[in-house]
Amino acid sequence: MASKKRMKNVPVLHNEVKERHQIVVTPTAWTNMKKEASRRGISISELIEVFARGINSPRAYPHE
Repeated sequence: MASKKRMKNVPVLHNEVKERHQIVVTPTAWTNMKKEASRRGISISELIEVFARGINSPRAYPHE
């Protein structure tokens, strides 16, 4: 799959432009996120995006 060229203020993967935010996590959490992002071939930012977008997904918790 060819990657899309990034352009400032133009959404690429989602229908909205990302904004800069700051999070505070333990070193263990950061290491785990780095490893998982690397395993998936994505950035930590995108790993968090995938997680957060899945929270309200009907498929996220099919047993509820």
